[in-house]
Amino acid sequence: LFDGIYPFYLQQRKSFVFDVSTIIVVIVFLVLASTFLLIIPGIRGRVRLYWLVRVLFSLMVGVVIVVVQFTGDWESGWVTANTSYKSFSHAVVNADIGLHVGLGGVNITLVGNPVNQFNETINYNEHFAWSFNADYDHSYSKGLEKGLPSPILYVAEKFTTQSPCNVHRQYRISSHYASASLWVAFCTWLISNMLFSTPVLVYGGYMILVTGAFMVFSLLSFSTVRNTLVCPIQFGATSLHIDYGGSFWLTLAVGLLCFVVGIIITALHYFNSDLLKTFFDLHENKTEDCQEMTEVYVNLQFMNSTQ
Repeated sequence: LFDGIYPFYLQQRKSFVFDVSTIIVVIVFLVLASTFLLIIPGIRGRVRLYWLVRVLFSLMVGVVIVVVQFTGDWESGWVTANTSYKSFSHAVVNADIGLHVGLGGVNITLVGNPVNQFNETINYNEHFAWSFNADYDHSYSKGLEKGLPSPILYVAEKFTTQSPCNVHRQYRISSHYASASLWVAFCTWLISNMLFSTPVLVYGGYMILVTGAFMVFSLLSFSTVRNTLVCPIQFGATSLHIDYGGSFWLTLAVGLLCFVVGIIITALHYFNSDLLKTFFDLHENKTEDCQEMTEVYVNLQFMNSTQ
């Protein structure tokens, strides 16, 4: 305390679902989508619809692969509890406590019910990174120095390297390999777009299958954290439980969609290649064998002399 007043530290806030990186990625893909949509009026017939479906599907897969790298809701959970607010204080507040796990770290939120209690605004959202270029324990120590509320420090302490829960290493490695698998999926997605511009469309279908496979691999990698013992996060008589969040299920849905599209393209290649070429507007114009005409040069002087 400084003169009987809790210190207030200005600090950078980070949204537990959307941050600056996510917004930038979404804006870039929206600009690409808008640019392609401007070309639609110049396309005639049913090809316009086929072109629209292909572009929107491709952009949707790409933006999901990149965005889930930065979201913070691969696992999430909420609990409402009466808990102590500050260390060395008997003040008890009623608040919603949230834990949101992403590939790059955890976000812990604390929102009071009501928000204003004890002449303070209880609305916190703190990010603790565990990526390989970040030091989670250092971030936790900074939180102690800032005097963060006790519930946030209590939850954050569960993921430190010195915690008896021993989940830091598992989460860090699982998230790292999940992120690496997603970046490989992004590369295969780029390759599939290039292959769909070639006459052999089945190779693009194969790469879409590979894209879906690596997205599923990322989910399997992240799911290995479930093999560790569950460390209870207790607030009095209530417990904070976390489960798979929106980013996890979105990645699963898009990965399965890639499998379906890849299987359809592969099947059409072997059973109905004409329909597949029609969808990708790759039908070759059939020309008559004698369409080309050789040029004939006439000697007008010779023709006049013979007459």
